[in-house]
Amino acid sequence: MGDVLYSWISDLFPITRSLTGDGVRQTLGYFKDLLPSMVISEVPCGSQVLDWNVPAEWTIHDAFISNLKGDRLVDMAQSNLHVVGYSEPVDTIMTRAELERHLYSLPDLPEAIPYVTSYYQRHWGFCLSEIQRHNLGAGPFRVVINSDLFSGTMTYGEVVIPGKSSREVLFSTYVCHPSMANNELSGPVVTTALALLAQSMPVRRYTYRFVFAPETIGSITYISKHGPELKTAVDAGWVVTCVGDDRAYSYLPSRRGDTLADKVSLRAINDLGLRVDKYSFLDRGSDERQWCSPLLDLPVSSLMRSKYGTYPEYHTSLDNLDFVSPSGLQGAYTLYRRCVEILEESPRWRSTIVGEPQLGRRGLYPNVSKVGSAIDSKHILDVLTYCDGSNEEWEIAELVDLPTSVVQETCLLLLSHGLVE
Repeated sequence: MGDVLYSWISDLFPITRSLTGDGVRQTLGYFKDLLPSMVISEVPCGSQVLDWNVPAEWTIHDAFISNLKGDRLVDMAQSNLHVVGYSEPVDTIMTRAELERHLYSLPDLPEAIPYVTSYYQRHWGFCLSEIQRHNLGAGPFRVVINSDLFSGTMTYGEVVIPGKSSREVLFSTYVCHPSMANNELSGPVVTTALALLAQSMPVRRYTYRFVFAPETIGSITYISKHGPELKTAVDAGWVVTCVGDDRAYSYLPSRRGDTLADKVSLRAINDLGLRVDKYSFLDRGSDERQWCSPLLDLPVSSLMRSKYGTYPEYHTSLDNLDFVSPSGLQGAYTLYRRCVEILEESPRWRSTIVGEPQLGRRGLYPNVSKVGSAIDSKHILDVLTYCDGSNEEWEIAELVDLPTSVVQETCLLLLSHGLVE
């Protein structure tokens, strides 16, 4: 699966995306080819969505800084990060001093091009490496940004896969950044793989909802349209972002920190034996800000590889195809798949005997190691203690501090002796 996900990222990497525009439509069209049931919606620019308004649609055709001989010194054709997102049109001759007010670089990362935007206030600018900035020369320069800002639409996609229950699991990801592999594309490709997984299940306990939308304004728009039904239906959810590198695993809890999504996340981490950097909700920075906002308060957390804002390549041109890997993507997919498995496959068990059963006459005491099982009598009694019909297998695993697989094996053993149902 990791190789497939990496190939999808490679296909999508060159596309220039922003909050709106054909880059978003092209990206969503790619995922719709993989998920034909995806519904793509357009929202008119200027629409009031909660406390926000959908911004104008932005299209960028070309952008460059050249000398007066026509040599391009900074060229968007070389990297779509070179132009500040949502830059308004400009075509003029400038001195170096005039141009400096519109340049962005990173002295601490001299080879990196930063990612800069100005969505809600008219502005223009260029992003370049510190090395390029140093080598620009004295000028004068011709500065051209060929862009359009107009009253178009913002685009988002959603896939809803019905289950036996109307109770829902939400997966949210964003499709609004230009060429950044981990911060942008890893989330949508892993989310697509999870949607394909949900579709492939012969029976689904839950209904699964997958939202592909521009960050912040997209989720706010989606909430403005679906907030009441989400608040009523969603039992657990995750924001899927920054899931492509090999350096770390990260867990960001929901606002409350004790939701089903939080418990399942920690159970999956434990089951897979992962070492994870754990953060506070105060470290939030993506669409969990919207899903967990106080008056909606959905049970949404996030499982990542290296968390956004913690790796030096974040929001720069160094977040490229070399930064993500098939193994990094596979690891994140496996972790999220385990969350789905926990939600889908965990039955509840109830003891059939009042009081503690006599294990000895059933060959279950003092242990069962002689028959090759890892289960001992204490495990059996600990698990049985919480078989009251209210706890699912993974919840029992949390309570007795055992892997879910051991609890499952124990419950099946108890079932074979008629001690649980």
